[in-house]
Amino acid sequence: MEIQEALQWTDELIFAKTGKHLDSLQRAILEGVWEHKEYKEIAEEYHCSNDHVRKSASELWKLLSDLLGEDVKKKNVRSLIENGVFSYYNDVVHIGNNINICSEPYNNSKKKKNRSPSTPKTQPEPRHDLSQAPDNLRFYNRTDELATLKQWILTEQSRIITLTGLSGIGKTALARQLVEEIKDNFDRILWRSHRKFPTLNALQSHIIEFIAPTSPIQNQSLITYLNSRNSFLDYLRTHRCLIILDDFQDTLTPGELVGNYCPGYQNYGRFLEEMGRFSHGSCLLLLSWEQPLEVATLEAEECSCKTLQLAGLGKSASQLLTARKLQDQPQWSRLIQLYNGNPLWLNIIATAILELFDGSVETFLSYPPLYLGNIEPILKQHYQRLCESEQVLIRWLANQEQPVEISHKPPELLSDSDFFKAIQSLKKRNLLYKSTALTLDPVMQHYLMNLSH
Repeated sequence: MEIQEALQWTDELIFAKTGKHLDSLQRAILEGVWEHKEYKEIAEEYHCSNDHVRKSASELWKLLSDLLGEDVKKKNVRSLIENGVFSYYNDVVHIGNNINICSEPYNNSKKKKNRSPSTPKTQPEPRHDLSQAPDNLRFYNRTDELATLKQWILTEQSRIITLTGLSGIGKTALARQLVEEIKDNFDRILWRSHRKFPTLNALQSHIIEFIAPTSPIQNQSLITYLNSRNSFLDYLRTHRCLIILDDFQDTLTPGELVGNYCPGYQNYGRFLEEMGRFSHGSCLLLLSWEQPLEVATLEAEECSCKTLQLAGLGKSASQLLTARKLQDQPQWSRLIQLYNGNPLWLNIIATAILELFDGSVETFLSYPPLYLGNIEPILKQHYQRLCESEQVLIRWLANQEQPVEISHKPPELLSDSDFFKAIQSLKKRNLLYKSTALTLDPVMQHYLMNLSH
């Protein structure tokens, strides 16, 4: 019996009883065992750990044992398939007392040919849907960040990855490049923005319909179905999926500390906790200005959850300035530093330098203070998301000449509790840095100083 026939045979047996197809790792395990490979070799080819393959194989053998009434193991699974232990009748699998042992292997392709010609043919599902992923994005040198993300997703099998940073820092461009380099490792890839979906249920149902168009949600209450703890995760176990959700900050309520969800997304915290805590082979990649509280908690508990805070480009931002044909290259490093290496901000300022100073960076820098121009509306969006205590703290920090130690807070500024909460929330928004002292992004600091005048 050929391996593809064996896979199809096994898949239909399991699906008829459980409603689930073999996932990509289970198929890889069966293919590997069929070819007498060790688990370690299968793990290397699938880009996951040896322990993960062993655990998945053990679960698969137990499932087949329950279905067949036989003790299925790695050493005998091939012979059980080849000996025709699986039996079908009119394309329906009969388990337990109704098993019929056929003298000839079941040939699914022949049965399909005998079906009524009036039966509609199912169109093949798309493998990847990147229709909402921006293209033609300029990707700058992010070698280290790409390597880190690949390690987390392919090797460590992280279930949730959060890519955070201020608007324009390059989250989308990095994620787009990442998808191109790892797409062959996933059965399904879906890129969506939260701005397209008014509620979490709408988003979940959309994802399920993409993964499995004939899903059970067509025949029962959507809300009841999605509120079942494992229902959504079951689909992520059926296929190995990479789901990219852009604009995640739109699920969080502006004007409050980070962590409060907008109407329609109140159950998002539970959704993220289940994605991080329960076993599945898929990955959720969030692109956001802000890190949600649940992600921070899961990461602290080492629940297969990671966060990458994206910094500016540094020296590699010179590629951007070269492309914009700016002059005075010795002054570029200072320009990059002033605008924190943010690709969008540098592009905006490059346009201003070309329009106002014929491309001369040196002339532009000779005019203090820091010029913001069309960056101001972007900074305003970030500032307006802050709650009152965050605004009080960040405006006070903007007017300090040096980075501030936590212990140097004036008592009349905020209570200690509100002060600490504001610091943590601002850090999750990527607006505040803390090493040994509290430091603001220089561009945001200048924007805030202008507000006070």
